Amino acid sequence: MHDKKDGSKGNIIMVTDGASIPDPREWRLINAWSIALAGAVCTLFALCLLWPEPYLRILLYLPDGVLITFKITMLSICCAVPLGLLTGLGRISDNRLVNLLASTYVEVIRGIPLLVQIFYIYYALSRFVQVSGVTSAVVAISFCYGAYMGEVFRAGITAINKGQTEAARSLGFNRCQTMRLVVLPQAMRTILPPVGNECIAMLKDTSLVSIMAVPDIMQRARSFVGTTYLYFETYTMVALLYLIITLVLSKTVSIMESRLNYYDGK
Repeated sequence: MHDKKDGSKGNIIMVTDGASIPDPREWRLINAWSIALAGAVCTLFALCLLWPEPYLRILLYLPDGVLITFKITMLSICCAVPLGLLTGLGRISDNRLVNLLASTYVEVIRGIPLLVQIFYIYYALSRFVQVSGVTSAVVAISFCYGAYMGEVFRAGITAINKGQTEAARSLGFNRCQTMRLVVLPQAMRTILPPVGNECIAMLKDTSLVSIMAVPDIMQRARSFVGTTYLYFETYTMVALLYLIITLVLSKTVSIMESRLNYYDGK
């Protein structure tokens, strides 16, 4: 985990170990992102062309796992982002009870490893409620990343000058209108990169759900290895797939940030 600083205001937003988001102002043809993507894609194709057995067979075995990985990631994002927003708002709330609840949630969740949370929801809670592996994965990842995103939203919201809030209130806006129409739209420019980073890290952490026999990329790879014992070849392909996916997603976030800055500047 590292810090990302908003140079215009000097505020710091915590960023986890997701992929590095390319600078939207850097449009050079040759940069670290393009070298990494070209290298990964070329290596993937070279392996499949030169040694179709076993690399091409491995690649054709993994698409089902890719779909499951994306399914879990998208469902988790749809749950974690709203939860993070509510947590961030709760962390800056003047209501002491709401603030305490949000802060306690953040401290507890961030103090427990995601793998332990997945085990707890899937195995421990199964004594009371039977849930599928996919549901357990989505719940665990959503609760875990909701806490981290809550800190991102909190930092982004507090980065907005209080004068904006005061001006909106002077115009007759209530607190909800001020937050929804004035503060959050301005905070999005600061919030988007670290939220995108968290979403990419979330996709990588879906590899942990393979312990519940959910047929994601890692579980499909483990299943293939179990019958062929081709550890090096299989996990090389898995690593290349994850790298390509995260690089493409990081560029997507960079483009979204660029568009947001463009419309913000107009």
